[in-house]
Amino acid sequence: MAEEAEKIRRETGRVLGRFSRKRGNLIPILQKVQHRLGYLPREAMLEIARFLDIPEIEVYGVVTFYNQFRRNPPGKHSIRVCLGTACHMKGGYITLDAWKRRLNIGQGETTADREFDLDTVACVGCCTMAPVTVVDDKPQANVEPTRVDGILLAFEREREKKHKENRESS
Repeated sequence: MAEEAEKIRRETGRVLGRFSRKRGNLIPILQKVQHRLGYLPREAMLEIARFLDIPEIEVYGVVTFYNQFRRNPPGKHSIRVCLGTACHMKGGYITLDAWKRRLNIGQGETTADREFDLDTVACVGCCTMAPVTVVDDKPQANVEPTRVDGILLAFEREREKKHKENRESS
């Protein structure tokens, strides 16, 4: 944890060093910090508020208002459940609930091991494949709860395969 806190301070400081203390720099600063860290942790938001001499709640308000900003670290694998009209009608919310249960996280969260993050999208344009889940930028068709299990099983098998290969090469 201490290593991560130091990295957050260091990377946030590097970004802040490239900006003046004008309030109008808030969004560009947030974008740059998120680009470096992959998300906007609380510690970074506090540093930014101090730097710009604005209330911390204003920084938090901007971060929570715009959906481009993440407050949780990204997972190694990105799961996006489509909730557009076709996916909604074909059970997109049921699919989302299945992902939440299987990963034990909520929408917008990341698993404790940072293996997966889960969120929703308004539409991915694959309506004939509904309900769709985008896994690591690849659309998966007809993702119903049993298919969620299959997708996760494939990740588990891949992880086991890599673990076995690493043991054999040691």
